[in-house]
Amino acid sequence: MGNKVHVKKDDMVMVNSGKSKGVKGKVLSVFPKENRVIVEGVNVVTKHMKPSQKVQQGGIIKQEGKIHASNVLLYCDSCKKGVRVGKKALEDGTKVRYCKKCGETFNK
Repeated sequence: MGNKVHVKKDDMVMVNSGKSKGVKGKVLSVFPKENRVIVEGVNVVTKHMKPSQKVQQGGIIKQEGKIHASNVLLYCDSCKKGVRVGKKALEDGTKVRYCKKCGETFNK
């Protein structure tokens, strides 16, 4: 069983360390076993691809690389920054994530 990651796919996050510090982007994919995430526009790497069935053209391709999940914080719209997240159960039994600063819940 993999580790728990505090962000999910399609979440808006803010990078809090590294060369892309302060950049806001959407989580494209999550890798819980490696505790890493891919964020849109962050850690863009160049790959040299040979032509194949998937990539007919080949050549040099730029794509996002994985970054460690501890380097991103969930972005809160009301606080306008990356915040730590807590989890709480509502009256109807569903669990939601909420902002530790302002208490606003995150959809999804």
